[in-house]
Amino acid sequence: MSRRLLGVAIMTTLAVGLTGCGSGGSGSDNTLEIWIRQAPDSDSAKTAKKLADAFTKASGVQTKVVALFDDFETKLNQQAAQKQLPDIVINDTAQLGNMQSQGWLREVDKAGLAGGDKLSELSWKAATGSDGKSYAAPFSAQAFALIVRKDWREKVKMEPPATWEDLSKLATAFTEQDPDGNGQKDTAGFVIPAGTKRGYASWYASSLIYANGGDFIKAAAPGKFAASMNDPKTVEAVQYLQDQFCKSKTVNPGAVSNDTTVTHEVFEKGQGGIYLVGPYVLARFVKSIGTDKIEVLPVPKGPSGGPGTLGEGENVYLMAGSQNQDAQKKFAEFAISPDGQRIGMNKDANGAIVRLPVNTQVDMAAERQDPRWKVFQDSYANAVYAPPVPNWAPIRQDSADAINTVWADCSADVKAAMEQANTKLTQELQSQKAS
Repeated sequence: MSRRLLGVAIMTTLAVGLTGCGSGGSGSDNTLEIWIRQAPDSDSAKTAKKLADAFTKASGVQTKVVALFDDFETKLNQQAAQKQLPDIVINDTAQLGNMQSQGWLREVDKAGLAGGDKLSELSWKAATGSDGKSYAAPFSAQAFALIVRKDWREKVKMEPPATWEDLSKLATAFTEQDPDGNGQKDTAGFVIPAGTKRGYASWYASSLIYANGGDFIKAAAPGKFAASMNDPKTVEAVQYLQDQFCKSKTVNPGAVSNDTTVTHEVFEKGQGGIYLVGPYVLARFVKSIGTDKIEVLPVPKGPSGGPGTLGEGENVYLMAGSQNQDAQKKFAEFAISPDGQRIGMNKDANGAIVRLPVNTQVDMAAERQDPRWKVFQDSYANAVYAPPVPNWAPIRQDSADAINTVWADCSADVKAAMEQANTKLTQELQSQKAS
């Protein structure tokens, strides 16, 4: 048995005893313990605390917010092993399969959740497991778009890109035409978190793959999937990006080892001018770079498909074993309510934990004055979420390893590498009994 499969088996065994075991140290005093994947003392963590405080004021239920960022899933594993899961976890939609397969999540009665009928159907899909049941309350959504140095684009006298060819030409101009005017050739077109940590290479490539009509895996039947990384449309998207690394050389140096934390800083320091990313950094860049210097543009449709872009977000997960089940449900209902969504949006300020509202009764334009948010909102109509396989994490990691390899090695054959990756994903689906 592989180490990964052994680890899953161990954690599944540990999870069997979770139900009825009491939650993360807070069950004895009825305080609702809420974990969120954000850096401690960050603006986002402060917004989460505002949300929890408002819930306490409305319900009388006491709360404790725990903000963690590094090794979040590892620490959840440790809590599961100790049978001390928190009551609530606010975490990525892509983590649903992993947590549900280990028995950590309570099923959510969509019809019995007050306000559940006011949430978008697309957001509910991201709260649905491979068995068709709901295992979370949708909380936040996001679609990906291009944050571009507008001042640089105007300096090189180019229009917003409408095609992938346009995008490549803009990246080349940013690389070769000294857009920052310092007299040195020290800028790049693209800034890319192309490392393998948490599957970032795959995460980044997703939007262009979807924009070209490609995919990693596709539904074959209810609850069954087939690998599709060898699809010509997927190969074309990965090849396009390899060309940026290897032929045009328009990507920031060191990208193949970088995660988003580093890449955010690369963009802020003016080392590159095109960042394909979610809306969660918009307010940060407005503050650090200057509102007049950046613009948000949709991802151009690919030459063979699209439109499309990566869809993500966060769910409110009601964890198994909690002694505060009524309070769990009340918190989920508050978080998805118009009031909860508005608090999480945090208007135009940094620290939003609701990027795009999932409650259809919330008018984003009335909450946020920055029109650049609308580009992300419009892109959400074509957003593609991770499919509801039992565990998306190893699929993202395996695909990231393969994509990172062809970006780091310019002699690598993209088509052959994607064929190999397709075989690996097929094996992974088989191990999950999802093919």
